Amino acid sequence: MSIGWIIIIIAVLALVYLISIYNKLVRLKNQFQNAFAQIEVQLKRRHDLIPNLVNTAKAYLKHESETLEAVVQARNQAAEALPKAAKDPTNTQAMEQLSGAESALTGAMGRLNVVMEAYPDLKANTNMMQLSEELTSTENRVAFSRQAYNDSVMTYNSYRQSFPPVAVAGFFGHGNDATLLEFEDSAEIQAAPKVEF
Repeated sequence: MSIGWIIIIIAVLALVYLISIYNKLVRLKNQFQNAFAQIEVQLKRRHDLIPNLVNTAKAYLKHESETLEAVVQARNQAAEALPKAAKDPTNTQAMEQLSGAESALTGAMGRLNVVMEAYPDLKANTNMMQLSEELTSTENRVAFSRQAYNDSVMTYNSYRQSFPPVAVAGFFGHGNDATLLEFEDSAEIQAAPKVEF
């Protein structure tokens, strides 16, 4: 076999290997983008449920308008941040804005839940119970979707950062890591609950 054929075979094998790297980068990127789309669906559902919850609570919480306004404001900020992050989940700034807005919304909802505890009639309201149940279910879906997204991002980033993909990823349009979606309260979520008697 001549040296020319050996060079051609090596070039073809290198090209096939580069194509496989490119295809895997594309597949992994599509996976984390799809995972983010699942989060987006659940966050939109959450954002749609909150105004109904606030409207139901308004009649009972006339003296707690500040809490209700904080929930509405936090919900609006989260709803504004979501499309920016959905447009490009690799945009670190957009993902950080979404994380901050969702953390603020979670905090506002927590304060609303504390206030609602003081109103037994509100807790017993059928609409309120149904909305609270739907919101709890949605929160669980958000948590599962966020975990799936972060797992996909980790897989993509690990592959993109490994050798030899790291040497060619930038040429294929995969120059930046994807951003994890971490809420500011993640340390509190991971901490064991305290039970006191």
